[in-house]
Amino acid sequence: MRVLGVDPGLTRCGVGVVEGVAGRPLTMLGVGVVRTPADAELGHRLVAVERGIEDWLDEHRPDCVAVERVFAQHNVRTVMGTAQASAIAMLCAARRGLPVALHTPSEVKAAVSGSGRADKAQVGAMVTRLLRLDAPPKPADAADALALAICHIWRAPAVNRLQQAHAAAAARTPRVPRTAAVPVRKVPR
Repeated sequence: MRVLGVDPGLTRCGVGVVEGVAGRPLTMLGVGVVRTPADAELGHRLVAVERGIEDWLDEHRPDCVAVERVFAQHNVRTVMGTAQASAIAMLCAARRGLPVALHTPSEVKAAVSGSGRADKAQVGAMVTRLLRLDAPPKPADAADALALAICHIWRAPAVNRLQQAHAAAAARTPRVPRTAAVPVRKVPR
């Protein structure tokens, strides 16, 4: 499986491509950052992020895209920029018919470091170790994008099995229409 990880942001949007399967050594195919100037008009910044992600999709041809799920922060402006960049990544993937997976920051940290509270340095160190790199990718947004891809490769098989189990259980369980339900009466003693 080849996964493009996207750590969304308007100023720095981390991107990284990892290939492999759960339980086997993983390979980094590319890592970088799509940058936009903070003083540029929002529309131009969004177009620049879109072009950057499209270039990564063209070059690496991933099987799916893993994007960091936007979480609430105190700074609404930061959340808005992150959400907009996230939407651009999902749009680019959807145009190509690629599946998109959203992972929370704590899921990613737990997957690569064993702790959902790991700091940036710990995530960078584990990404370096897991991908057998000489040094942690810089900036941290690039390392986070690789961590997202690793998380997805490791979690996808389990998530797929859970979805299949839920679908199978739903198919086996007959549904009783609500209008056909018989009211239950209490019997006096």
